[in-house]
Amino acid sequence: MRTAARFLFALLLAPAVWSQTVAINGTLGDKALLIVDGGFPKSVAIGATHQGVKVVSMQGDSVVIEVAGKRMTLRVGDAPASVGSTAGQQSSGSRVVLTAGPGGHFTSEGQINGRVVRFMVDTGATAVSMGVAEAERIGLKYQNGDRVQMSTANGVVQGWKMTLDNVRLGDVLVGGVDAIVSPVSMPYVLLGNSFLSRFQMNRTNDQMVLEKRF
Repeated sequence: MRTAARFLFALLLAPAVWSQTVAINGTLGDKALLIVDGGFPKSVAIGATHQGVKVVSMQGDSVVIEVAGKRMTLRVGDAPASVGSTAGQQSSGSRVVLTAGPGGHFTSEGQINGRVVRFMVDTGATAVSMGVAEAERIGLKYQNGDRVQMSTANGVVQGWKMTLDNVRLGDVLVGGVDAIVSPVSMPYVLLGNSFLSRFQMNRTNDQMVLEKRF
């Protein structure tokens, strides 16, 4: 009985691991139409909260939401974003721990200039790299960047080099990160060395620890 009681007490003290999906279905004046966990759209005014999701501000088709003290910018029509999840990733202000997924790849949700993306760690990539479709989805003005020639399996193609305002992984935010936008479609945003070089990296079995350099 005492063992069972200790176990129950430990469960009550353990931090909850939870997540929600949030999407913006549209806007009506000063209200955003939120879809939380695939439910029916709910009209939520600025400053109001629905199922733990607070609408902080709106500008055009962009809506800033807040969940558990963390803010995220979503746009109308974006794919549902996972918020509030702590599964598979731990972080502080200077440290991120990633766990390898199927195939041994390290993937994680993060943000570029406040927009949600899905990263895959690629130590062979010189810079953060993405396809044109993803760059357009998150509103990058990549065509204002420097034109570069890129070698692909189908020959040489033209890409663009630019500097991202900021890249967030977990609670770690890095500013002024070089990126390459390619006309070749990519399933992930490759988290290359223009970001990774800011960290001391250590890998043990299926975990990768990134410690920010100061």
